Amino acid sequence: MNSRIYRISSLKIIGIPLRALIIGISISIFSRGLLAQTPTLTENLIDLNSPQGEQLLMTSQARKDYLPLSIHFITQENLAYCGVASIVMVLNALSIPAPESPGFGQYRFFTQENFFNSQAKKVITPDVVARQGMTLEELGQLLESYPVKAQVYHGGDVTLEEFRRLLAQNLQETGNFVLVNYLRKAIGQETGGHISPVAAYNEQEDRFLILDVSRYKYPPVWVTAEELWQATATVDPVSGKTRGFVLLNQR
Repeated sequence: MNSRIYRISSLKIIGIPLRALIIGISISIFSRGLLAQTPTLTENLIDLNSPQGEQLLMTSQARKDYLPLSIHFITQENLAYCGVASIVMVLNALSIPAPESPGFGQYRFFTQENFFNSQAKKVITPDVVARQGMTLEELGQLLESYPVKAQVYHGGDVTLEEFRRLLAQNLQETGNFVLVNYLRKAIGQETGGHISPVAAYNEQEDRFLILDVSRYKYPPVWVTAEELWQATATVDPVSGKTRGFVLLNQR
């Protein structure tokens, strides 16, 4: 990843004030207007598109992933494709060589339609994912079907302190990303397991920013480190193991 483009520690990016750029991206991609018929957030969660959510982002010292993920943000195509949408976002953000995209001529980028190459289908087929989603191990293996190094961590195997340190360190660096697999109910949201990228960490408030790929349902939210960690330590009934997170970078 070109750090000259995505470095957001400086005051301006390509001549645009940092504050204006971040707010503009938040409004255009994560507009509150899309939430008219979506569940109400519980009090423990902070909507990014709120004065408090904006302030948390502006004061974050670990937000290197926010801009590249926002630029490549997509909404999952169906109820079970949260993992696929999350993978597609990070592959595009890492500039991994992409396959052809029918209808777009010479321009190549990853979509939820062209993601499953022959190697990915050996891990799990798109039909199975569309029915039941994917496990944490399958998430890591699907990422590594491309030139990506994926480190899989089960929530039940790491302490809160380790969880916080590993994610915060990743978010302070360019060229790598975090995908988190958690139980929605554990953070006060509706239904079961989910996968999305983490985009920032605010140390003062000890909160992580989840860029939720089910954009039709929930906005990006700030959740406390402890609640997110607990949500990753829940058992996935398909694998029989705890959920968790994946740290990834280009090989």
